[in-house]
Amino acid sequence: MSQPEPAKWTLPRLTVNSEGEWLHEGQEITHPGILANFMRNLRRDESGYFIQAGPVRISVEVADVPFVVVRVEAKGPALRLTINDGTQEPLDPATLRLTAAGIPYCRIKGGRFEARLSRAAAYQLGGLIEYDEGTGVAILKVGGTAHRLSRE
Repeated sequence: MSQPEPAKWTLPRLTVNSEGEWLHEGQEITHPGILANFMRNLRRDESGYFIQAGPVRISVEVADVPFVVVRVEAKGPALRLTINDGTQEPLDPATLRLTAAGIPYCRIKGGRFEARLSRAAAYQLGGLIEYDEGTGVAILKVGGTAHRLSRE
């Protein structure tokens, strides 16, 4: 029995909602192995987010950002992020920004992706930020260095 050509496959409809949850045809994907595979193989180009599965490109519709920082902790002179894909990496303070509503985002994965900080992670980071209501300037202090945060 021959296999159908990849061009004739019915591709899944994959989405990532604003909470960073992956969905297939509207149903949440909860299998840890499948989630890890999707997150590890996620790519982005000028056309958007996608997973390359052999010769087939599967589009991924992303509501906000595909990754969420779930924990921020001080490790010596640096901050360590735990991301919803289970990986950890240092925070580059130069990539940290605040939206007009005060929601923090940063670049991760070598700058390839943007991540939103979860509410818990934002509170953890907030303990290290000094905010001047008069000037609207937020300063992150970590490892004896002060980093001015950009705000949109």
